[in-house]
Amino acid sequence: MTTTDNPLPITVSVTVNTSAATCWKLWTTPADILQFNNPFPDWHTAKVDIDLKEGGRLFYRMEAKEGSTGFDFAGIYTRLIPAQLIEYTGTDGRKAINRFTAAGNTTIVTEIFEPDAATPLDLRSFCQHILDSFKIYAEQPIK
Repeated sequence: MTTTDNPLPITVSVTVNTSAATCWKLWTTPADILQFNNPFPDWHTAKVDIDLKEGGRLFYRMEAKEGSTGFDFAGIYTRLIPAQLIEYTGTDGRKAINRFTAAGNTTIVTEIFEPDAATPLDLRSFCQHILDSFKIYAEQPIK
C-alpha cells in the first residue's frame, strides 16, 4: 500500500460494542459522520458529502471550532464490501482502508492510512482519536 514518497502506513483500531452492520451504517451516513468525525476536542467536521459506491466521491471539511484553521479531505472510493470494507484513494494519491471485522457481539474497526510526510500533525493520534470518538458515538443508547 505504500508509495515511494510516503512513509509506512498508520494502522489504528478500536473495538466497538455493536454489530458490523451498525458500524457500517454510522460510518457511512453523513449526519452521523458529522457527530463523531472529530480529530481533536476543539475540532469538528463542518461538511460531509459522500457518494458511497465504487468510483464515488467522498469529501470532508474539517475545521477548528473557533474557525482559525481547517482543511478539505477528498477522494474516490475504490472498493466497497458492505459491513466489511471501505477502500479509497485521496485526491493526493494516498490510499486508505477501513475494515469492519465482526467479533461476536462487537466489531473491530481498523483504519490503515498512508500519512502525508509533509503534514506536521501526529496522524496516528489524529486517526485514533476519530476511532475513539466513533466508539463513543456508536455505543450511545438510541434516543
